[in-house]
Amino acid sequence: MTPVRFIAEVSSNHAQDLGRCLEFVDAAADCGCDAVKFQLFKVSEMFAPEILRKSEKHRAREAWELPEAFLPHIAERCERRGIEFSCTPFSLEAVDALLPYVSFYKIASYELLWTDLLKKVAHTGKPVILSTGMATLDEISHAVDTLKESGARDIVLLHCVSAYPTPVAEANLSAIDTIRKKAGCPVGWSDHTVSPAVIYRAVHRWQAPVIEFHLDLDASGAEYGAGHCWLPEQIGLVISDMRDGFAADGAGEKTPTPSESEDREWRADPSDGLRPLKHVRTGWAEAS
Repeated sequence: MTPVRFIAEVSSNHAQDLGRCLEFVDAAADCGCDAVKFQLFKVSEMFAPEILRKSEKHRAREAWELPEAFLPHIAERCERRGIEFSCTPFSLEAVDALLPYVSFYKIASYELLWTDLLKKVAHTGKPVILSTGMATLDEISHAVDTLKESGARDIVLLHCVSAYPTPVAEANLSAIDTIRKKAGCPVGWSDHTVSPAVIYRAVHRWQAPVIEFHLDLDASGAEYGAGHCWLPEQIGLVISDMRDGFAADGAGEKTPTPSESEDREWRADPSDGLRPLKHVRTGWAEAS
């Protein structure tokens, strides 16, 4: 695995189908991800009633709700595949429902201001990842202080642009460093660009230790059409490339490698500048 944690966000692409949920776990594991994340919400508890009365679009999101009964099955598949299970709670009750199952909690950008939710998640003692889309530095600092004061000890922030999709020119990756210095926490990147270049830059230039991305299996998920979801073959190549890149770093000691050991003998001899070294020339015969 790479030194970077990759988290696959299923979001609302599961179609309330347990079999499809389990396929997401398998796809994330096969891609090399460290964790797969779902969302636990009820539309009636997420949006104000005056909005739901007026908006058919928001009421229709009931079809995106993850059935709570799926949680133990998803957790079991994650354990079997050696991948962490996480979920975003969108209510105080959801925090309790998730407690037996998740390795860590994820708090969405839209809930960053909700102090009671931050406190409830922190009180569980589990690690917390918090997205910071739309937030100011003061709002982020207040959220981090709330989490710490309420008992959270393992906090990771994700720089995020809450536009779906996010234009590459608006990714503002340098904010990763700004947030890190202000909040004193590790800061990763939550991607909505579907751009490999952005992910590579976030890791290699801005040292993002966590990359979260939206995943769909087959371009049929509820959110795929918006343009911010990766397919397994797309993100799998990025993770594979990232792994190869880190493997290329080596230990830093400058010594001949096993793959170049034979060629050492074919360097120019210092006495006459001809190849190979003189002791090789004696008795040398071309291999048949």
